[in-house]
Amino acid sequence: MKATIERATLLKSLGHVQSVVERRNTIPILSNVLIEAAGEGLKLMATDLDLQVVETAGAAIQTPGATTVSAHTLFDIARKLPEGSQVELSVADGRMTVSAGRYQSKLATLPRDDFPVIAESDLPTRFELPAETLKQIIDKTRFAISTEETRYYLNGIFLHVVDGMLRAVATDGHRLARVAVPAPPGAAGMPDVIVPRKCVAEVRKLLDEVEGDVEVSLSASKIRVALGHAVLTSKLIDGTFPDYSRVIPTANDKLLKIDTKTLSEGVDRVAAIASEKTRAVKLALDKDRVTLSVTSPETGTAAEEVPADYSSPAFEVGFNARYLLDILSEIEADQVEVHLADAAAPTLIREDAKSPALYVLMPMRV
Repeated sequence: MKATIERATLLKSLGHVQSVVERRNTIPILSNVLIEAAGEGLKLMATDLDLQVVETAGAAIQTPGATTVSAHTLFDIARKLPEGSQVELSVADGRMTVSAGRYQSKLATLPRDDFPVIAESDLPTRFELPAETLKQIIDKTRFAISTEETRYYLNGIFLHVVDGMLRAVATDGHRLARVAVPAPPGAAGMPDVIVPRKCVAEVRKLLDEVEGDVEVSLSASKIRVALGHAVLTSKLIDGTFPDYSRVIPTANDKLLKIDTKTLSEGVDRVAAIASEKTRAVKLALDKDRVTLSVTSPETGTAAEEVPADYSSPAFEVGFNARYLLDILSEIEADQVEVHLADAAAPTLIREDAKSPALYVLMPMRV
């Protein structure tokens, strides 16, 4: 194999695939990137057995062929090569020679045939989404994905179609995020799927460099996302997502309307003294005002009064400050609606009734 590729092109493509490779691997070949030279360019592939990214990059191919080489090492070399340099990759006697100008290195390789590939089976459901829509779906839900490995079925975003709407839901048991967008043509009848956290993160990274539409194909066990020159294939979480609709309150009768920025900044200020363990902030609601307060046995107390639109009976409720701030950071409108029932019931947070996104936050005892 012998090919010449521009340093910037190589770096960008390696950047997309090497982030899938785990730093610590018990199987040596999983630390490698598969490089295949054929036709008009290079095909680069990396996998962790659950997730696979394939990227195509334009290159001048002198001799077709394929090999695998350490993904992180090659990425570090490409990163440190001078800008604008032409990089020559050639393979002979089980080594890959990387040359650019006066620089040369020889890297150990492993045979291409040993590289595991996630089978490119046919995925029956296929639809296209604007890249911006997919970004919105991910950004407004992924902060609520659970990191608790024992509840593995919560370690991803639940995608399903209900009443002509494509819904994305994530929850960790303390908070829930749900976004609904009109289901694109082809999505009707799709299986309910849970997309793993790592796949979500990799797709989101790639979306920053994509304009236009993204093609999504899926079956009950796999999802494939084609974005620009990259194709990402991932296994799905094999589990049943809980019936989340039961925790979305519909009868919360106390409505607080408040400036999003004012509430967010106020919570952030008083939470500065909250202990890391509890992060609890108390909201005392009274006519047209909310008093935010934190009491920390180690540090002391902090309070701030903020104006609000509230006319229901006065009462107090506590929330985890970080969870509340995560939700408020995704509210794009100037004003946010907080629908409350009592100090122990789930609270509904949204921009307004027409907003595609809604959030549920469980209160804390304070």
